Amino acid sequence: MRCNAAFRRWWAGSTLSVFGGQLTTVAVLYQTWESTGSSLAVGSVGITRAVPAVLFGLLGGVVADTVDRRRLVLLTTSGQFVGAGALTLQALAGLDSWWLLLMLVAAQESCSATGAPARRSFTARLLPDRQLTAGMALNHLGTQVAMLSGPAVAGVLIAVRGVESCYLLNAVTFVAAFYAVLRLPTMLPESGGRLREPATIRAGLRFVASRPELHGAFLTDVLATVLAMPTVLFPMINEQRFGGSPETLGLFWSALSLGGIAAGLASGPITRLPRPGVVMLTAAGVWAVALTGFGVSQQLWLLLGCLTLGGAADTISVISRGALVQLAIPDSHRGRISAVDNIVGASGPDLGEFRGGLVAAATSATFAAVSGALCCGLGILALAVTNRPLRRFTVPNHPAEQALERG
Repeated sequence: MRCNAAFRRWWAGSTLSVFGGQLTTVAVLYQTWESTGSSLAVGSVGITRAVPAVLFGLLGGVVADTVDRRRLVLLTTSGQFVGAGALTLQALAGLDSWWLLLMLVAAQESCSATGAPARRSFTARLLPDRQLTAGMALNHLGTQVAMLSGPAVAGVLIAVRGVESCYLLNAVTFVAAFYAVLRLPTMLPESGGRLREPATIRAGLRFVASRPELHGAFLTDVLATVLAMPTVLFPMINEQRFGGSPETLGLFWSALSLGGIAAGLASGPITRLPRPGVVMLTAAGVWAVALTGFGVSQQLWLLLGCLTLGGAADTISVISRGALVQLAIPDSHRGRISAVDNIVGASGPDLGEFRGGLVAAATSATFAAVSGALCCGLGILALAVTNRPLRRFTVPNHPAEQALERG
């Protein structure tokens, strides 16, 4: 990073953007809970994000393999800025319309999903292969720092200035993200954008289906997020167990991020391991165990401890999955496969929030958390046993594997 100014600017802008996104996430969930008092309504925010993430994510993947990816990200970042401004205005006006809030969230997510495949390809273009895993780790560390500070700041801002202050600060972070991308070099795909338009989406999906290590990596993330994502349960559990203050609610997200930061800071040895698939599966199993503990914890310190452990496991899993996916695909397919990666990474948690809200509304927050985590753990175990290519995928030209081959 010290010798790569372009990556340094991109990393800083992305981190600020994630920080702003966390402010909006907490504000939207808090505003929804305050206006409706319904865990199902809070869960519906997740499905509102998931639908455009899938539809516009696929579109963005095709476009990213045919145009200058830098220009695409500049355009979509501008759209996200407009969305943040609209969220600010509706809060300042006191409209108190849940449907309007959902529409604005969907519009902003549509812009984010369209640009996400191009954004995900930047690290692989800016760094050499030997630094890619370390770059992924640094990206995720920045994300976790933003996710640690964002919810904590959001809790204080909501308590002092209201949700509109979170939306406004998010808009400011998009200005910084826009500048960071503006300074990047042109990023046409290495194929020159010469693709047969009718076949592009299908070709990308067929490529994923033909590679067990790829669809196994994506399935791992689906199991971890759709079945076990706990964030939609935070307002309900905070209300039932700890009085419902916004400051305490912010600590839930911060605990997840604290574990992620700790894992990111200690990720050096992990990024040098030759088999990211094994690392990813192990970390996903720890995530399931930690969230089972979260679901049954009645003491705040124990609950936050389980979330911290879960955040650490999630960070290790995401770093390993991101490196595996980028190393397993050629640049000519990077936009479309990154679109699949983004759809899984973005819509998985949103679908998990919808699942959690639906189950919690029908049963209880405790049952929703524990049942999802246990199902996640069983699914990860089955995948680890049955997907040999995922377990054996090796970083190309890794010194440890070369030494084994020579031996």
